[in-house]
Amino acid sequence: MKKHVLLTVVAAFGLLSVMVSVSVRQATARGDTSKDFVPPIVFQAAGPTVESIQGTVDAFRAALGNPNNGNAPGPLASGRREINWDGGGNNQTTAVAGNPFPGFQIIRGALFTTPDGTGFVQAPPAADPALFPPGGLAGLFHNPTYGTIFSTFSPLRLFSAIGSNITEVDFFVPGGGNIRATTTGFGAVFTDVDQPDGSGSGKKHGDHNDNASTLIEYFDADCELLFSSFVPASPGDGSLSFFGILLDDARIARVRITSGNAAPGPDDDRKRDIVMMDDFIYGEPQALR
Repeated sequence: MKKHVLLTVVAAFGLLSVMVSVSVRQATARGDTSKDFVPPIVFQAAGPTVESIQGTVDAFRAALGNPNNGNAPGPLASGRREINWDGGGNNQTTAVAGNPFPGFQIIRGALFTTPDGTGFVQAPPAADPALFPPGGLAGLFHNPTYGTIFSTFSPLRLFSAIGSNITEVDFFVPGGGNIRATTTGFGAVFTDVDQPDGSGSGKKHGDHNDNASTLIEYFDADCELLFSSFVPASPGDGSLSFFGILLDDARIARVRITSGNAAPGPDDDRKRDIVMMDDFIYGEPQALR
């Protein structure tokens, strides 16, 4: 049974209007009716520039809590973790990792896998192929259009699965090895989401808006779906989108991201909405109880 209530709050940040939607979805009981599901607060925005989403991203950061805990061992009592894929800032290199990708599991509590891909890449949209081979995403995927249709929220690199458009994130205690964890919230920045979103809580694959391309699904430790929604779109090359949710307690154990409706590659056409990812922002992972 699903119950949908849509509340909208508009906050002005100078000339920028930021829309924060609250979507209510009645959770399915899992044999434990004492665990009442409190609907998440949903943060979403899309537009042609960084400024289009900056206010919403900052509001989400503030809601998760300060500080940004970086690589500090956890679990910490408060704060959040962020991954911007930039390797310290001015980084034009193309870094390819296998599947699974454990590079952030120990230091920031996030393990990345792709169910049908071969690995992951961190790279700028384009780079000098002689100085920084193979030349960013454009060179890696043999698609020169990638140098112009994608933009970054935090320069200079973006993130993508290779051979797939699905990325799964499992949470662990930072610094704690293989201790599974849950978090209160997770949000991500996307670039060039062209195809329309679902205007609220998403539905499972197969019965959603056929035109929607990018979806985030949130699961608990029992692999039960807590919430899902399409990511808002913005027309035009290089647009930026953000979507994130915040729960009242740490129960998100896994996130599945469908970024676009096809895997990146050399043979894109107008029927394919290829989407890259930028910053991941999530609450401090807490040990699974």
